[in-house]
Amino acid sequence: MKKIAFSVGLVAAGAASLQIATAQGMNSMQAFKDWSLSGTLRGFYDDNYTTAPDGPDKRGSGGFQFSPAFSLNVPLSQTQFGLQYIYGLYYYQDREDHGGRPIDQTHQANLWVNHSFTQAWQASAQDSFVYAQEPDLAKDSGFALRTSGSYLRNNGSVKVDTQWTDLLGSEIGYQNTLYYYEAHPKGAVSATPDYDGLLSRMEHLAWLQASWQALPDVKALIGYQYGQVNYTADHLLAPAYKFRSDSRDSRSHYGYLGVEYNPWDNLTVALKGGIQYVDFYNAPAGQSDSTVSPYVDLSGTYTYLPGSYVQIGFTQERNASAVAGSTLGGGEVLDEESSTVYGSVNHQFTTQLVGSLIGRVQNSDMHGGAFDGQTETWYSAGINLSYSFTQHLSAEIGYNFDKLDSSAALTAAGQSYTRNRAYVGITAVY
Repeated sequence: MKKIAFSVGLVAAGAASLQIATAQGMNSMQAFKDWSLSGTLRGFYDDNYTTAPDGPDKRGSGGFQFSPAFSLNVPLSQTQFGLQYIYGLYYYQDREDHGGRPIDQTHQANLWVNHSFTQAWQASAQDSFVYAQEPDLAKDSGFALRTSGSYLRNNGSVKVDTQWTDLLGSEIGYQNTLYYYEAHPKGAVSATPDYDGLLSRMEHLAWLQASWQALPDVKALIGYQYGQVNYTADHLLAPAYKFRSDSRDSRSHYGYLGVEYNPWDNLTVALKGGIQYVDFYNAPAGQSDSTVSPYVDLSGTYTYLPGSYVQIGFTQERNASAVAGSTLGGGEVLDEESSTVYGSVNHQFTTQLVGSLIGRVQNSDMHGGAFDGQTETWYSAGINLSYSFTQHLSAEIGYNFDKLDSSAALTAAGQSYTRNRAYVGITAVY
């Protein structure tokens, strides 16, 4: 064992920051030379921990989080593998004051393996598991959701990269994602569908991509993806109309072209653009069962000073919807089409002081049912300052903001909310 870490702080990371932190966490694991233990104690104030709309159901609470963690990294001659486990205990004072269960618990586990068969033929696999009630972790249909029960997500993938010649390469892969929400029993009938009936599902995605090194700093891409979504709850989403969870099942075909541009060591830009054809093969009778939409994935990273960088991106894709919107003869909401702009800045003011700023805006259009064409826009932002007194001791302060704006019909259905969180803390590592 090389190091043991213990940290104390106050934090409430927004869903946008969680994505960035998760990606950085997986990358940082690869830097560990052996294994480490850590313990984190954080306190916070959250003015809408239920992610409820303004009204009697909106509740604020102070509290704390305790998170011990374990990380392992094993580098071998041709193989690297690692794992990470994080336990989270969240205490909410407001719940105890009102006779509720004051504690939520979360479990996160990550596993990865990289293997080089030869210098030109490499394979990798990874798995990420989350079991939680915390809405930042249960970010499913685009924005953070508070669940009445526990939420489970498991995402696993495997891919093989091959460099056939100096100019030509390929990538083939498969990804499986399972979502499960604890709610009503299987086959249950409810006047208001729960997240189990609306969102519990298994997603499959397989892809094949070819690349051509057109110029020393330009790589051209062409690819195809096949996706399948199967809803697993078997609930009646609208008892009067007999629509069940699996009426949202779909198959997707993606075709795209892309480019990776790396003109300098400190600048990387990647773009994929094409179309997505979706077939809702179990859609209610009389409802449009197919659609074509654009598919875009744009990202860029610029390191302007040592330890300081900017990341920006844009995506256009389809995702699951937490809204039913069932109508007689009009079908139901089958999914959403979302346009998302995101960005982050990490700036190292001095060797001791580091600041970060994150932001995300997502606009989603409903597809089908009573809310066809209705929109939701989710805004998320966060700011953080961290000061290192020594290599073993640092302090942090920050704030996160989330806001979901829905069109009139969706607002009446209770979709909109605003959430503010603040934190301050200290971290010790040795």
